[in-house]
Amino acid sequence: MALCLPQWVLPSRVLRPIACRFVSGAAPPAPTPVIMAAPLKVAAVQMTSVNDLSANFSICSQLVKEAATAGVKMLCFPENFSFAGARDGESLEVAQSLDGPVMKGYQSLAREFNIWLSLGGFQEKGADDKHLYNTHVLIDESGHIRNTYRKIHLFDVDVPGGVVYKESNFTTAGNDLVVADSPVGRLGLTVCYDLRFPDLYQQLRFQHNAQVLLVPSAFTKVTGEAHWEILLRARAIETQCYVIAATQTGKHSEKRESYGDALIIDPWGTIVARLPGKNFLGRF
Repeated sequence: MALCLPQWVLPSRVLRPIACRFVSGAAPPAPTPVIMAAPLKVAAVQMTSVNDLSANFSICSQLVKEAATAGVKMLCFPENFSFAGARDGESLEVAQSLDGPVMKGYQSLAREFNIWLSLGGFQEKGADDKHLYNTHVLIDESGHIRNTYRKIHLFDVDVPGGVVYKESNFTTAGNDLVVADSPVGRLGLTVCYDLRFPDLYQQLRFQHNAQVLLVPSAFTKVTGEAHWEILLRARAIETQCYVIAATQTGKHSEKRESYGDALIIDPWGTIVARLPGKNFLGRF
């Protein structure tokens, strides 16, 4: 099976944490800006993961090396970055704890290349053998896990065209909202299908002072074509936050295909960086 070339995308201008003001109404406290000596670079990955931990790690390693060489401070990977199952329940067979060898490998990458990693959608071992957590892991440049978020909204839908997804069959939903301070601002951690629930992002912004919303995803081709960009831009505009959306793209197996279109969006809703489509080979 031919794999799509994995890529990372840089915004055309660097990311600066911001504080937002509102013209009228009772505005909540604005987030405190992070004071930086110089602008910092962030990047989002677009890749095609398969059901092979080693192959995916090799691709991720190369992307981390390239990003670090380009001066990127934080690199964001999509949901299922380390493994994309080809059949129902296959992810359960590879699920590990956060102190297992798979995550330790990515921690070593962050430490070796002195870079923050957003790893969205890791198959974390669950409380029983029949369930896992879909976990967004944030690692700092020293290789330490700064915070983790377990996906709250599970993908239980009937997609137009007859395909039925039931993520809850093998995944336990999380309960807690998560933010984390970083060199590029306060990050709000989410995963994929969370994007369709604006209240989550409202809480991250207005109750927890998030400045940058991370949305690592593996949108299906059908739902991505219909709603991907408009939902991301809406979340940016309504919260006045940056949005970074790393994504899976192309055919993972005979039964699974992702939409692609990695995006970085500013608080005005303007797309500042993009890798559209599975065949787009450019870089920014």
